[in-house]
Amino acid sequence: MTRRAATFAVRAQRRTRAAVAVSLGALVASAQAQAHGFGARYDLPIPLSLYLAGAGLTVALSFAMLALFMRKAPSAGEYRSIDLTHTVFGRLLGAPGVLLTCRMLGVALFLLVVTAGLFGVQSPLKNIAPVMVWAIWWVGMAYISALLGNLWALVNPLDTLFAWTEALCARIWPGRELTLGLRYPDTLGAWPASVLFLAFVWMEVVWEHSDSPAYLATAMLGYSALTWLGMLLFGRAQWLRRGEVFALVFGLLARFAPTELRESGAGRCALDLRPYGVGLLSREPVSNSILVLVLAMLAAVSFDGFIETPLWAAILEYYAPPAQDLASDSGAARAWVQTAGVIGAPLLFVAVYLVFARLIAWGGEARVPVTRTAGLFVLTLVPIAIAYHLAHYLSFLAMAGQYLIPLASDPFGFGRDLFGTKNYFVRIGLVDARAVWYISIGAIVTGHVVAVYLAHRTALRAYSDRRLALRSQWPMVALMVCYTMISLWIIAQPIVTIR
Repeated sequence: MTRRAATFAVRAQRRTRAAVAVSLGALVASAQAQAHGFGARYDLPIPLSLYLAGAGLTVALSFAMLALFMRKAPSAGEYRSIDLTHTVFGRLLGAPGVLLTCRMLGVALFLLVVTAGLFGVQSPLKNIAPVMVWAIWWVGMAYISALLGNLWALVNPLDTLFAWTEALCARIWPGRELTLGLRYPDTLGAWPASVLFLAFVWMEVVWEHSDSPAYLATAMLGYSALTWLGMLLFGRAQWLRRGEVFALVFGLLARFAPTELRESGAGRCALDLRPYGVGLLSREPVSNSILVLVLAMLAAVSFDGFIETPLWAAILEYYAPPAQDLASDSGAARAWVQTAGVIGAPLLFVAVYLVFARLIAWGGEARVPVTRTAGLFVLTLVPIAIAYHLAHYLSFLAMAGQYLIPLASDPFGFGRDLFGTKNYFVRIGLVDARAVWYISIGAIVTGHVVAVYLAHRTALRAYSDRRLALRSQWPMVALMVCYTMISLWIIAQPIVTIR
């Protein structure tokens, strides 16, 4: 089997397809053997089936060890944390001037990307907008949120611009708030964010203009207007909690992170240092809308990998065969099939998870509603989303991130060389195939093991009897083992480019 090499070459077809696709085309076409990476072929030392079996066995054995040695779990609040505000670093980070600088930087980058997208050269590799949106922001911010903390809460330009406008209005009309004060319907929950997330995934996977700077900038302005409208109708804080999809997505990933950001008043923030993963432990189940959003995050990154496999290529060939003549429009048919996949993948994940949640409830306390059981354990799946995000996008970030170096000197593509980096040579093989393969294996297996650990702790707290807690986790372990093997199988497939 082949490891997913030249990931950026495939992504370039959707985002920055011009020069990169040309430069890597020969590499993709010539890669014929086991597990390959950027410009290099890597032969697996053992059959793929042994990797899959070993990964699944590792996850299963981790549960056995937990069942043997973890007989009770501390409550969600019983963990040691360090208040960093008592340190020099914490005081510096929480200072109003530093926070203002972070917010100004976020706004400046937002305005730069939008302006470059609208008025710069409309070549994906000569304009900073595609690389900033898809690589630096979407992939990079997810990594930072999960591994360090919720940086998006500090630099969110949409929040900052509305807050500044709100403060200006308060100076002009003292005592008045920039909101219509409508009550947000409780039944609506976070469903707006879930729907918007699916729309964002559709843009990434299906939209033919996802690499067009002007279209990207227009989409950013459209989403900004929608966000500000929600803040105007229901209040800034309310919409950030319910409707701003990226505040929710990055916030969910940041619950795994070792830092927790807290408001401390007077324009200051407090930062706590805590163990990884404890932010995903809670006694109460999340709402159905958050449950669907978490599963949609899992489905999105899995489907994004699946659409580059030969199996998906065969599905497309069957339901949307290539055009036999110029009058045929196979592109539209393929877009419909891909759209069905974008919608169907989260539905499939929700259906499968609810089945296993029902089995968990039967193993624990059968009278507990399946939605409560599902909402109680769904956050334990977030480490898997983080792990697969790392495995799936690592090589893409390593490649696309390099393009930021020359683009920093010429963000509009006008031929400028502001910082002397315009002619920087992009190294295709910066991360070799062997490293990517083993990092992917380690990330996926570790993510599933952490998920098993969090689920076990949650079960020990949720059920009064340890025997019931252990019995309830057999379906969860089975789900984790199967998903581990499927995830590794996906990243081990040859990349197939659909034209």
